[in-house]
Amino acid sequence: MAQTQTKSDDFYSRFYDQLLESQSWPGIYLFKFIVKEESQHLKTLKNYFNNLDPIFSEKSSSKNKFRSLSVKVKMDKPESVIHIYKKAADLEGIIIL
Repeated sequence: MAQTQTKSDDFYSRFYDQLLESQSWPGIYLFKFIVKEESQHLKTLKNYFNNLDPIFSEKSSSKNKFRSLSVKVKMDKPESVIHIYKKAADLEGIIIL
């Protein structure tokens, strides 16, 4: 288990560095998720963006098995982006892009 956690920490550390290099903070960030159509967590995921004035965009797959969710929102710092992704990773049926 500790080894898996280390890989996760390494991933988020690299991701943090990429976020710092890729844009200015605070700034607009585009989150992208794929949600299994039967997932009960779409509303929960959207609630993570409460009070952030998000712009949501949704599209169902051709066979209606999945739904893509894009969220454009102003984020204050890379840590805030990572915090939302970590919370989303705990939701069943959510794929983070």
